[in-house]
Amino acid sequence: MNNALRLTQDQLTNLQARIAGRATLNEMRDSPTERKKRDSKYGNTQVTDAGIKFDSKAEHKRWQYLVMLEKAKEIKDLKLQVPFVLIPAQVRPSGGIERAMTYIADFAYLTRAGAYVVEDVKGVSTDTWIIKRKLMLFVFGIEVMEIKS
Repeated sequence: MNNALRLTQDQLTNLQARIAGRATLNEMRDSPTERKKRDSKYGNTQVTDAGIKFDSKAEHKRWQYLVMLEKAKEIKDLKLQVPFVLIPAQVRPSGGIERAMTYIADFAYLTRAGAYVVEDVKGVSTDTWIIKRKLMLFVFGIEVMEIKS
């Protein structure tokens, strides 16, 4: 009499997975794992306050400070995420369209003396940031204040 165990291909795969300590196909089907959210490239943690999303804790802290200054009438017209078009959209000689290059400042406001201030909170100064900072000075004559976190 033959005592050989007869398994289908799926049963064999599940048995091999159990022996190796992995989840079986049935277990993976019945309880799929949720995707783990990727960590930020630069280690920042997003913060939401009063329905406003901030890219980092440092940016949120700076916003709170600027709001206090505005309430104390040291600054006015405080704005968040202000866009500036550094290079407008262009048509390539080949017929395609080159998108516009924009810079979105974290904060912009007027001082009591009337000076227009643009700020950006940075943990890391990237090459792209440096180019955009220089273009802001060249195109608009605005020196962007870099707030280190």
